[in-house]
Amino acid sequence: MDKVFKALADPTRRRLLDSLRHENGQTLGRLCGQLDMARQSVTQHLAVLEEANLISTVRRGREKLHYLNPVPIHDIQQRWIAPFEQHRLRTLDAVKRHAEESDMAADKPSFVYVTYIQSTPERVWHALTDADLTAEYWGHSNVSDWQVGSRWEHRRVDGSGIADVIGTVLESTPPTRLVITFDEPGAEPAGGPTRVTFHIEPYRAIVRLTVTHENLADGDALHAVSAGWPAVMANLKSLLETGHVLPQAPWEMHAELRDAQMARHDPA
Repeated sequence: MDKVFKALADPTRRRLLDSLRHENGQTLGRLCGQLDMARQSVTQHLAVLEEANLISTVRRGREKLHYLNPVPIHDIQQRWIAPFEQHRLRTLDAVKRHAEESDMAADKPSFVYVTYIQSTPERVWHALTDADLTAEYWGHSNVSDWQVGSRWEHRRVDGSGIADVIGTVLESTPPTRLVITFDEPGAEPAGGPTRVTFHIEPYRAIVRLTVTHENLADGDALHAVSAGWPAVMANLKSLLETGHVLPQAPWEMHAELRDAQMARHDPA
């Protein structure tokens, strides 16, 4: 927590977080335009926030987009606020939802989640693409040869062979980057299929895994992935670091997303 409290202690850094809470996915230039401060100074403040895991970044061509990461704030909430004042717990939860559901332009990622895992890029890649391991921490088997252009399926593990999610492998660069489309079979989203990017990179002696879910159709889908991805990634982290999944495995992601999509396509 030390890095988080140090980062939050500075008013300029709090102002940067407020700016990202109101408009997520901003470039350095846009953030600098809101502060009477040299570009180098703003860059240094952003580096402190990223070191504390309060923000995450995604490259878009030549641009670097900055996103608020509410996880450390949630950790503070659980450690320092929830045991004492329940109404403040609800307030911070509302801030978190607002940060994740901020209106973003169509060409920007709709949801970005960052986690740190004590593992290697190779093991993280294997866990994302191995059918047996995904069945263990995700409740579904991810089945594909993981070659560009290949189909992949998110199959149930009850022996039915039913795939609740299907897609196409768009990019596959082991062990650092995997990009797939991600949609319910038979659904035809008006804006095209959603896209998920897994970016795996060494971070000192551990691994930083960034999950980006783009082109979500509406608020229901955004709510589903905002709840689902942290749960699935927590289970993946537990499996790789301890050899065991969490005591109560969180499989809500695919169910919530499927229900949201079905509701969207149901005329009733």
